Amino acid sequence: MKISTKGRYALRLMLDLAMHNTGEYITIKSISARQEISDKYLEQIITQLSKAGYVKSIRGAQGGYRLAKAPEDYTVGSILRLIEGSLAPVACLEDDTNLCTRSSQCATLDVWMKLNEAINNVVDNITLADLVERQNSLTGNDYII
Repeated sequence: MKISTKGRYALRLMLDLAMHNTGEYITIKSISARQEISDKYLEQIITQLSKAGYVKSIRGAQGGYRLAKAPEDYTVGSILRLIEGSLAPVACLEDDTNLCTRSSQCATLDVWMKLNEAINNVVDNITLADLVERQNSLTGNDYII
């Protein structure tokens, strides 16, 4: 499993919104400047986040985006799965039921299952609020979430 640029940027975009979560709407242009990511690319990502209800938007001169919920209500896993799809390391673990005809005789399946469990355990137990706290400790800032 390799997280794409789109997945990494989506997480950075959501973290930026969480770091500046004052209730005000934030423009893509300001996020783009802070994150050093093309505003055109961020617009593609924010559209997907908006359609899924992860962010709220408003149009116009005072328009922009903000989180639809509190930062602690988003996990890294939920954001990455929205953008990337399955985070399973192998195709046979992507669905709830393993349809591989070799699964009952596959010595490596245990490895993939443990890896999948480890990945999910990490990404599903880190929230945007946790990332805000970590970012604040790295930069010495004290953003309110």
